[in-house]
Amino acid sequence: MITTTDLKPCPMFINGEWIEGKNLPGLPVYNPSTGEVISETPLGGADIVNQAVQSAKEAFPAWSETPPLERVRVLFRFRMLLEENFESLSELITLEHGKTLGESRGSMQRGLESVEYACGITELLMGNIMENVASGIDCEMLKQPLGVCAGITPFNFPAMVPMWMFPLALACGNTFILKPSEKVPLSAVRLIELLAQAGLPKGVLNLVHGSKESVDAILTHPDIEAISFVGSTPVAKYIYETGTRHGKRVQANGGAKNYIIVMPDADIAKTVDGLTGGAFGCAGERCMASSSAIAVGKAGDLLVPALVEAANGIRVGPTDRQPQPNMGPVITGPHRDRVNNLIAASAEEGAKILADGRSPKVPEAPNGFFVGATVVDQVQKGMTIDNEEVFGPVLNVLRADDLESAIALAQSSPFGNGTAIYTQSGRTAREFKHRVNVGMVGINVGVPASMAMFPFTGWNDSFFGDRHMQGREGADFYLKSKVVTSRWFAKGEGDVWRKA
Repeated sequence: MITTTDLKPCPMFINGEWIEGKNLPGLPVYNPSTGEVISETPLGGADIVNQAVQSAKEAFPAWSETPPLERVRVLFRFRMLLEENFESLSELITLEHGKTLGESRGSMQRGLESVEYACGITELLMGNIMENVASGIDCEMLKQPLGVCAGITPFNFPAMVPMWMFPLALACGNTFILKPSEKVPLSAVRLIELLAQAGLPKGVLNLVHGSKESVDAILTHPDIEAISFVGSTPVAKYIYETGTRHGKRVQANGGAKNYIIVMPDADIAKTVDGLTGGAFGCAGERCMASSSAIAVGKAGDLLVPALVEAANGIRVGPTDRQPQPNMGPVITGPHRDRVNNLIAASAEEGAKILADGRSPKVPEAPNGFFVGATVVDQVQKGMTIDNEEVFGPVLNVLRADDLESAIALAQSSPFGNGTAIYTQSGRTAREFKHRVNVGMVGINVGVPASMAMFPFTGWNDSFFGDRHMQGREGADFYLKSKVVTSRWFAKGEGDVWRKA
């Protein structure tokens, strides 16, 4: 156990009460900019999860019968509190994750948009009715909540991804268990504080902390109906297979390797801006990162030198102070070492490191977890750097002779989260978006992550399930359909048994 007395508190929230895990084992929470320990995540186990589930189960009948407009009013108050606390929440995300303040504000804004979308749930809760499906018989379809749902969220977006999940789930009438990443628990704690302040009834949302034991308890608990997850592909597959095997509805977003095709007619300056922002934004720690560029034909002659110049101009440094750098640290020391090892492996396998971020000089924060912007050219299919999701500020450059071979390169990946093309040809863009086997496609947009009203449509090994997060699909995930067929007899009609 960490004994420092000035650590930020990291309690759990069960049945409307904050619970400190003083007697539980814990994991350190770091400020990635300095390497300092700022908190400790208590590792709750199956007993903690069971307490949270029982609380949510008991709260479900009353919450599900609460009129949707009243449920939405709680979310409206929550949204107002998020606005009032926007800057302090952004600073907290920066402290525990290492994003720049601008990136934290951007992620908060996207989370706010998810809450706003959930506030309009009444339209999505409407069913359908058809009169006279047969003579004198009507049929109607109702949408009803599932029950207790759970969300398991990653470290890279401590506030945004939880807000992809619980606002829609609650608006639909479900109760919820949130298990945030043990690396970044503090933002989730603050979100739940504000939700409780907004007037959410006891037990409707419960917050637990933990690692694999708590995850397994969620996956196997008989009273949990549905599970939402965002994380790496191996874990997403495990979550999906284990959860569905135990009778649960599961949506599990996995990792990615996103290929960005650059055609010879692309506007190179705008392409470089898009690629560097997509590859190095959030230090590359996002599943929609522009991790691999495919230069088609002569595009590489102009593209690669410009990318190297741009990467070398990116200043990496601590984000918990002013002035802000262009890019912050990665999440932990071990993760920094993994990224550096993958960069080294690329050179060993024949690629060319043109901008090397393995040893950035950050004298003002010598113990931070920093990796500089890195460009690796002449990457070939099958290299480790191409196969692995690096999840760091590394941009691979591959080469292709034409659009056909570029699409083939992109299609050879088992992932299918995002892709994009930079071109000034409408015909080329149309052919690309029609043929590419990826869920989110950008045309001169390097990070085509969907807005709250559209589903986040990863395909292939980037998603396991059948209903994606966000948008109408996200609402449908938290609802079940009931079909009622009815007929009303006139007096005496149909009384065959009496006549008999």
